[in-house]
Amino acid sequence: MVADLDLGTDVLVIGGGLAATWTALAAAGQGASVVLVDKGYCGTSGVTATAGVSHWLVPPESRADAIAQRQLIAGGLADESWMARILELTWSTLHSLDLPFPAPEDGRRRYRTIRGPEYLRAMRRLVKRAGVMVLDHHPALELLADADGVVCGATGVRRQHGGGWLVRAGAVVLATGGCAFRSRLLGAHGNTGDGLLMAAEAGAELSGMELANYYTLAPAFSTMTRSMSYLFGTYVDASGQEIALPAGPGRTEILARAMLDGPVFTRLDRMPEYIRAQLPEVQPNFMLPFDRRGIDPFRDFFEVTLRAEGTVRGVGGLRVADVDCASTVPGLWVAGDVASRELVSGASSGGGAQNSSWALSSGTWAGAAAARHALATAHGTVGARDRPVRPLGRVGLRASGEADPADVVAAVQAELNPYDKNIFRTGTGLRASLRVLDDLWVSVRDGLRGPDPVARREAAALVAAGRWVYTSALTRAESRGMHQRVDAPGTDPEFGVRLLVGGLDRVWSRSEKQPLEVAA
Repeated sequence: MVADLDLGTDVLVIGGGLAATWTALAAAGQGASVVLVDKGYCGTSGVTATAGVSHWLVPPESRADAIAQRQLIAGGLADESWMARILELTWSTLHSLDLPFPAPEDGRRRYRTIRGPEYLRAMRRLVKRAGVMVLDHHPALELLADADGVVCGATGVRRQHGGGWLVRAGAVVLATGGCAFRSRLLGAHGNTGDGLLMAAEAGAELSGMELANYYTLAPAFSTMTRSMSYLFGTYVDASGQEIALPAGPGRTEILARAMLDGPVFTRLDRMPEYIRAQLPEVQPNFMLPFDRRGIDPFRDFFEVTLRAEGTVRGVGGLRVADVDCASTVPGLWVAGDVASRELVSGASSGGGAQNSSWALSSGTWAGAAAARHALATAHGTVGARDRPVRPLGRVGLRASGEADPADVVAAVQAELNPYDKNIFRTGTGLRASLRVLDDLWVSVRDGLRGPDPVARREAAALVAAGRWVYTSALTRAESRGMHQRVDAPGTDPEFGVRLLVGGLDRVWSRSEKQPLEVAA
């Protein structure tokens, strides 16, 4: 196997966002050599880079209440021991590192919230200082395994330098982010499920993929998704009739039904002054699309839409197989949005705070465990180069066949993003979408054309992720958390378990027989 760049390392981290940088930092902290490869530029790619980031930061005396509150909406799928671990690690870590948290006039840092661009810039600096080799614009295409099926590296392309790269490693951590199905979610254009596909080709299981239908409000003319601000809006339909919205759950479904009937408009006239004053600090880009159009969003009505977030602020992802965030494939660990967050979020979205704490915690655990594994097995930097490897990629790697990646992407978007298909689910609708997606998979498997292997792999990954989402949603014949079946509106105790899904040519789904717990 020949590549223009051929490296050996203890730990290979695939991804460049929040979870990836926490992973690399933890692995380097164990004394391991680390290579990080990112599809984009580490520190600016992914959804964190565009956001105001909050953490699930709770002092010790309040954690029992915080966990109890989460359990009320978790639908029985979360695990209290995991939540306690995450709360403890988030608290201890954020108070020990030099990160650019805002410091108001009293000089006391606010550790709960931080601006995404500054956060990731600081994480890149810490990673580089720790000796991690960062390879920007080096998207991964496929994993490598040894003769025993243990994942031991990856290959990809060098976007700026040309040619390909190959990294042999003692352990691999996937931190490639969630899958947003190209819904025009801000910062998520590259979140196409690449890591999910690579892991599935190695035989990995996924979990909670039915919990992938979270939608976020945005101006119809913009990708600026900022859910918090839209809690303070007055909403009207095309006739000017105000749309009554509940204070708690159910707002998204009501707005989606209204949007199916016609345009919906809002103005953020109910936002308190103190929050409006904080917006430039927490979400400095929020006003940009309004300023460009001369709109005062606090006074003027403007049209809004709902953008699908898939598994980004949904829950599903690769199954976490042990307390160190190993996947179900030997040699492969998972961190952040590419991993299922059911253990902390249950059946409801973790929003920003829990998702950020999950990225920090899962990255820290996965990076440290991967490093320990690599150093203990002598398969790291020294042994990696002489280790025979085989590529695991199956679809979209070579230009062949007739299917156009752009057409495939558009077809996936048409099944995964519309409200009537993914918010208001029915068995009939899910089966119809799966027939389309199954046919698409046959086309993808037979071959994709075009010069860009990244585009081909992204198209294949989107199809695969869509099939896992809807297969799992069809299996869960009830309504629980964000998964709502119009034809099965009640919660069924039989489904009070996490659902696993996997497979490529033949997709399967089953209940988790032995839920993962942390020993007391």
